[in-house]
Amino acid sequence: MADVAHVPGVFEQVKLVAEVRWRMLTNSMRRKNNRWDLIGMIWVGFFSGALVLGFAVAFYAGGYEFIGHGRANWLGLLYWGVFVWWQVFPLFVMGFGSSFEFATLLRFPLSQRAFYLLGLGYGFTDFGAVSSVCWILSMVAGATVARPSIFPAIFVVSLLFIFLNVTIERLIGSWMEKLLSKRRWREIFITVFVLSMVSLNFLNPAFQRYGTGMRSRFQHIVSYLSWTPGSLAGNAAGAAAVANIRSFVADAAGLAVWLAVMTVLLWRRYAAQYAGEEISDSPGQATRRGKERRVPEGGQDFAEGLLSPQVAGVIVKEFRYLTRNGFSFLALVVPPIMVTFFAVQFGPGSMLKEHAVKAPLFFQGILAYMILILMSPAYNAFAYEGKGIQAYFMAPLRFRDVLVGKNLFLVGVIGFELALCFALLIWRIGWPGTSLFVAVLSAGAFAVAGQLPIANWSSLSFPKRMEMGKMKGQRNSGVAVWIAFGAQILVGSICGLILGIGHWVGNEWLPVGVFAALTAAALGGYVSSLDGLSRLAEKKRERLIEELCR
Repeated sequence: MADVAHVPGVFEQVKLVAEVRWRMLTNSMRRKNNRWDLIGMIWVGFFSGALVLGFAVAFYAGGYEFIGHGRANWLGLLYWGVFVWWQVFPLFVMGFGSSFEFATLLRFPLSQRAFYLLGLGYGFTDFGAVSSVCWILSMVAGATVARPSIFPAIFVVSLLFIFLNVTIERLIGSWMEKLLSKRRWREIFITVFVLSMVSLNFLNPAFQRYGTGMRSRFQHIVSYLSWTPGSLAGNAAGAAAVANIRSFVADAAGLAVWLAVMTVLLWRRYAAQYAGEEISDSPGQATRRGKERRVPEGGQDFAEGLLSPQVAGVIVKEFRYLTRNGFSFLALVVPPIMVTFFAVQFGPGSMLKEHAVKAPLFFQGILAYMILILMSPAYNAFAYEGKGIQAYFMAPLRFRDVLVGKNLFLVGVIGFELALCFALLIWRIGWPGTSLFVAVLSAGAFAVAGQLPIANWSSLSFPKRMEMGKMKGQRNSGVAVWIAFGAQILVGSICGLILGIGHWVGNEWLPVGVFAALTAAALGGYVSSLDGLSRLAEKKRERLIEELCR
């Protein structure tokens, strides 16, 4: 009975949960799509590793330079950079890192200490944490090479700084999970956050015009931040470099106090989750009955004679999905804002007059940017269908009607966005010329028509479920991402080559004729592919239902 009643220790519990998670990962590799996703993630990890390595060299050089030339207090800039990156980056990616739900750990008979350690340990698996630790270690290595005697002090400070950052990041993430548990608040918060980040692009033009006295004001404000983690770590390293023991102990003690306070707050937050705190996106019990919504007769016959009722119904459904999904709607707001920024920053009459971009290149570049942004969702067109995917196979319609409806709605959205952005460019930069404008529009028509069959095939072959109103854990299939990336590069290269040839031979109307012929061929290929894609949908029916309904 003693063996049966044996309770494993904290580290043994952590080890058992790690083994379970590893087995779940290896078992998931039995599915072909998961193996392709792993290959895509390995490629992304390769390029991310190159980015981390490049910054690691810069941090090493910074640590060596500051310590070796008597500027140890400047290490605070590096610590501040790591602190901002570590705390802000997870808010940008929101789910592209570790998307594991910590509340699911409660299914295991864990102690509260084991639950806390697992939650804290997952903080080190995020890309922001891994990259930040690498950069801090590089900085420590550079400082140690410059002055070996400083290693014990700067290592202790960096260790406190690392544990403080991961604790703060876990605390912010836990509170954000609770705060954003309701869809409406989640959409409002993310919309405001994204628009705020996009608006930061306008700071540079503002500084160029009004930033004469900004440096002195900034230095004055920084003096009030000496009690914050980045400043404390930099001051402690600077004190160690000049052998100021009293200042070093005071600053290191400040970091320790920060760590203790954040640890207590995180412990209380995890204690609430451990006690069974319910964080749900499900609506509460309705207090009153809402009015019944009635659809007027003939309400969907807006295109009678032009589209079949099945295609029109899909278009109406897509429009309602767009208006109910705040994040998808936000994706349509951001491109015009960025186009305005590009026009203000690099267009004629900007502060960068000597580097202003000419109107022809501006229109071509904006077209490429808009197609890249707006065509990407087409490669996972059934992401938000969920269990509704089953209705397509039970309803009296052909699957080609579903694809046509989705594609027509996407073309309409792209056309509206391009019209809005080109209107902004014409107002801000001027008319580029009739021949060039028609050539750019022809290139856009070919780029969209040429990608639609590929996007439809990708949506049927590599579906990935996504939920409305959520960003955490929402990402397309890795294979679909690489297919979209390759198709965009191929089509963009063809368009750029044709436009370049037209400019080279001095015939600006030549690209219009070439693009017209290519668009006609692409539309013919699109129409002929619909029946084959319908048969592919029937063949992939079980796969679609399994992936989108789970």
